[in-house]
Amino acid sequence: MSTATQKITGQVAVVTGASKGIGAEIALQLAKAGAQVVVNYSSSKAGADRVVTEITNGGGKAIAVQADLSNPADVKKLFSEAQKAFDHVDILVNNAGIYEFAPLENITPEHFHKQFNLNVLGLLLASQEAAKLFGTRGGSIINISTVNAPWAPPATSVYSATKAAVNAITRSLAQELGPRKIRVNAINPGMVETEGVRAAGIAESDFRTQVETQTPLGRIGQPQDIAPAAVFLASADSGWITGETLYISGGMR
Repeated sequence: MSTATQKITGQVAVVTGASKGIGAEIALQLAKAGAQVVVNYSSSKAGADRVVTEITNGGGKAIAVQADLSNPADVKKLFSEAQKAFDHVDILVNNAGIYEFAPLENITPEHFHKQFNLNVLGLLLASQEAAKLFGTRGGSIINISTVNAPWAPPATSVYSATKAAVNAITRSLAQELGPRKIRVNAINPGMVETEGVRAAGIAESDFRTQVETQTPLGRIGQPQDIAPAAVFLASADSGWITGETLYISGGMR
C-alpha cells in the first residue's frame, strides 16, 4: 500500500455508485492511498455523505455528487462538478450498476433497457467524459464487471449480457485509448456480501451456499477483498497493464 500511496497522492478519482458496497470501499481505499475522491451516488445521499465524512475525518479530500449514470445529462453534471472541485480527473471507477434477474418469459423492454442504460451506456458515457478530463497526462479507467459475464447462470441473461458487454468494452477501449496513455481494465468479482445482496435475500440463501460450495476458497467475498485491486489498477504499479479482466472470486470461474 505504501508504494501505491506515494503514486496516487494528488490524483483525482471519480467513483460511480460509491454510496455503499464495493463502490464505497473502493472510494475509501483510494482516499487512503492519497487520491482526492468524487463519491457519486444516485439516490442514497446519506450513504455518500457517510463515505465523504469518513474520508475527510481521515485527512483526505472528497465530495459527494448526485448523478444517475443512466441519464446523459447527469453524467455531464458529474464530471462538471468533479472538474469544478478538483480541476481534473486521473482515475475513473465505473462501479454504478444494477442487477435484476428474470426468466426468458418475463423479460420486457423495460427490464432490458433499465440494465443496459446504466450498466453499459452509462459506463460508456462516463468513460467518454473522463477521457476528456484526463488530458495529456493519461489516466486509468477501472470497470467493475462480474464473474456472471462468462458464467451466465439461469435467469440472468440480460444482466450477464450487460457485463459481457463491459468486458468487451474494456478490451476495445484499452486499444483505442492506449495511445493517449489511458489504461482500461476490468475487475470481475464473484459474489460479494453487500447491502444490495443482503437486501435481496441472497446473503442467506441456498444460492449463496451453492456458490460457496463451488468456490475453492469456500466463502463469498467482502468489499475489502475487491478494493485493493482497484487501488493497484489506479496506480503506476500497474502501468503496463491494460485491456485485462481480473477475476476476484475466490477461485470460482
